[in-house]
Amino acid sequence: MRGRQTSQGVRRAREFEAFVAGAAGRLLHAATLLTAEPPDDNPRARRLLTLALAHTYASWDRLRGEDPYDRTRRELALRFARGTWPGRGRSRASSGSVLAALTPQERLVLVLRLFEGVAEEQTAALLGLSAERVRAICARAMTNLLRPARGRAPAALGTEAVETEVTRS
Repeated sequence: MRGRQTSQGVRRAREFEAFVAGAAGRLLHAATLLTAEPPDDNPRARRLLTLALAHTYASWDRLRGEDPYDRTRRELALRFARGTWPGRGRSRASSGSVLAALTPQERLVLVLRLFEGVAEEQTAALLGLSAERVRAICARAMTNLLRPARGRAPAALGTEAVETEVTRS
């Protein structure tokens, strides 16, 4: 009995390690976009990813055919949302990232919709919003990125910078 549990534990650990080896890079990039930290100095993004991966590992045996990447991405998004809005202190990121100009909610919707390719309805369900609200938030975020507020350099927020920031992997 004990040998069987040990072999299941080893199998579980190997499966999870293989998942992390394949998905951690993209998930870290998504977390870095969410936190609007520089890619080479992203402690909040790394912490967010570590917590999301720990949650996925804890529920690994209960996934039963569910995609572990989707589960981890959902946990990452929910942890980010719980930690940043509403009224949780941090309203905007302080880095020089193009996405730092957005609110956390706008960054989350933009990353889920454009970087991760999550459907509008799925994003709405994940965040507890209507599909129309997700559409409006995404449109507002893109408008804010493409038409910067007065006092900000338009060249710094050009279309190329937005596309590079969101689609870089």
